[in-house]
Order: sequence, then C-alpha cells, then structure tokens
Amino acid sequence: MLQPKKIHEDWIAVIIAFLTITLVVAGLKPALPKYGWSSGTELWNQLTNTANLIHIGTLFLWVAGSLLLARFLAGDFKPAALLSGLLAIVLISLLAQIITANKAIKDLGIEVVLFSLLLGLFISNFIGLPQWLKPALQTELYIKIGLVLLGTNIIFGDILQAGMLGILQSVVVVFTVWYFSFWLCKMLGLDDEFRMMISSAVSICGVSAAIATSGAIEGDNKKLSHVISLVMIVAIPMMLFMPGIAVWAGMSPAVAGAWLGGTIDTSGAVVAAGTKLGDEALKYATIVKFSQNVLLGLAAFIISLYWSYTKKKANYEKPTARTIWERFPKFVLGFIVASLLFSFVLPSPVVAAAKGSLKEIQTYWFALAFTCIGLETKFTDIFKVENGRPAMAFIIAQLFNVFFTLIVAYLVFR
Repeated sequence: MLQPKKIHEDWIAVIIAFLTITLVVAGLKPALPKYGWSSGTELWNQLTNTANLIHIGTLFLWVAGSLLLARFLAGDFKPAALLSGLLAIVLISLLAQIITANKAIKDLGIEVVLFSLLLGLFISNFIGLPQWLKPALQTELYIKIGLVLLGTNIIFGDILQAGMLGILQSVVVVFTVWYFSFWLCKMLGLDDEFRMMISSAVSICGVSAAIATSGAIEGDNKKLSHVISLVMIVAIPMMLFMPGIAVWAGMSPAVAGAWLGGTIDTSGAVVAAGTKLGDEALKYATIVKFSQNVLLGLAAFIISLYWSYTKKKANYEKPTARTIWERFPKFVLGFIVASLLFSFVLPSPVVAAAKGSLKEIQTYWFALAFTCIGLETKFTDIFKVENGRPAMAFIIAQLFNVFFTLIVAYLVFR
C-alpha cells in the first residue's frame, strides 16, 4: 500500500506557526489563563474562575489541533495516544504557570520554562515516566514552533528607533563573548554541540539562543537541558546582586542598564533587575537585550550554514549546495520570514494587536517543550555531565561576559 510522502518536521513547524500567525492576525486569539496570587484563597478563586477555565480548554484544543495536524503531516497519526499524553503535559505546564504566578516568585523574574523543566525532572526521576505519555513528547516540534513564533516579536524598527548604540554594543559583545566561550569550551575538551550551545547561550540571549542553536545543529536534548539549567541557575544571583553592584559603583542609569541587558541571560530577569534601578536604567537594559535578541536569527542562520558545511559523517563527500540546503534547518527561515513580515509588511496596528497573543502562545510552546525535556531527563544526566566541565565553561564564560560587557557599556553609553 502506498504511503503519503512525509513532510519534514521543520516544514511542519513552519506550517503550524504560520497557521497560528494567520489565525491570530485574523482575530482568533487563544489566551493563557491569568494567575497572580499570594494566598491560598486568592489562588483557589482564580483556579475556579470561569474565564480561566475557558482559556485552559481553548488552549488545549488549540495545541491538540496543532499536534494532530503535525502528526498527520508526518504520516504518524495516532490521535488517542497523542491526546492522552498531551493532556498530561498540558496539566504539568499549567502547574508550572501557577507556581510562577506566585507574587514572590514573579517579583524575582523567574520564568515559567524553569518550573516546567523542574516539574518534568521531578516526575521523571521520582515517579517515573508512563509509557502512554511518550507519544506526546514531541520536544523538537514544540521548540521549533515556538522559535518561528519568536520571530514575530523581533521587530527591527523598534531597535532602530530606540538607538544604534544598543545595536553597536550588542554586536561587539555577542561576537567577542561568543568567540571566547567557543575557545574556552574547546580548551576544556567539550564536544562541538556543547561548544555551540554554551557559546550562544552566554553571548546572545540565554534560553532562546540555546534552543535555536540546538535546533540548528540537531543537538542532543539532554545537553540542551543541561545548558538551560545553567542559564536559569546563574541568572538568579546575577539578577539579585548586579543592581546593587551598579549602585555601589556609581554607574549612570544608561551604563547600568546596558550592563544588565548585555549580561543577564533571560528577559524576565533583565526586567526584574532593571526595575530595581529605575525607569531609565530599565529602558536601556531592554534596548540592549532586545538588540541581542534581534541578532538571534542571524546567528542561527550562520551557525546552521557552518554546521551543515562542516558536519562529518562516514562516507560523506564534501557538502555541496544541495546537501547544505538539505541539512539546513528550515525553521530558521520561518523565524526570519516571520520577523520580516512583522517588521516591514504588516501594518503597525495589526502588529500591535497580534504581538501580545503570539508572545503568549510562543511562551506556551516553550513551556511544553521544557516539560518534555524534563520528562526525558535524569538528574544524573544534569549534575554529572562530563565531570562538571560544561558548568565550569559556562560560569567562566559568563564571568568574562560580565567584565567585558561592563567595559563596552562604559565606552558606548558613558
């Protein structure tokens, strides 16, 4: 019996992402349930709120429809197995959102993806992963859909309007810190996948950069999980102590904000740290962080070309233009097209109306992906990876980033 030709997962992610964009622009906007609590009574009222329950149901139907379409296009359509596993993953991610919505945790700027990962790790290591859940563990697909949607929030016009100084600092810092991190990882004997992911995470924009790089090089999810854990763990003390250091050193708001935005690796932590120094410092922190985010698409494109051309396999001849195209991750093109579409094609009112919903959906896909990464990972794989060399490389590279970015911030924004 003839089987329909399967569509590559990258193209499936692009199809689903642009279908999502089309529906949101047309006015169909599923929203995440809204939580923000500091007491048990407040939480219970929000959990039983009719609007939140409707949001949860609508969101599940949206994600379920996307996943069923994806598996249909991939030629592996098993709805019963997919939906039962997806329901469990959605509930775990929802629990992560509820935890993150606690006001004390929210004030720290800790993002939902961290708790999605931790809950997945807890279940995997202490409860065990049931077989019926495995068909819905589509980690790569969730990540790639989220990355294409991320492009809709990388608006080039915002950066140009905000100022070229942020772009100048970002280019200098990203290039220098990436190269130093890559060299350091090589000196410590890490493999190429770790070198790429750690270098991008430290130099560009943390979690998103690590995900984009892992997708571009088809990296190991366990290595990605390890790098993301390092990003989250290191970002917390940086977020807490760097604003105090900036005040102690008498930095101007511009320099302090540029320093925070150029070094702290998660957007939530950047906002939390910048807020402590006032509106002007927060503005510069956001400009610099956003400027680095804009470079993500270019960096992923370059990394993809480099990896496609240099990747060695047994009996492979030197790659031609065709083999480079075949290996090139097509979701990167989706990311770039989405960014260009929202930057230069769609009218500003349409962009403004759609960006918030697309940001929420993008974050939700990432939360699902991190839940899956946790469910597929053992603690021993995180804390005993290569005798701690990836952690050592990340911390040393981040220290270099802190001091180098401070110098550049002084030179650019003084």
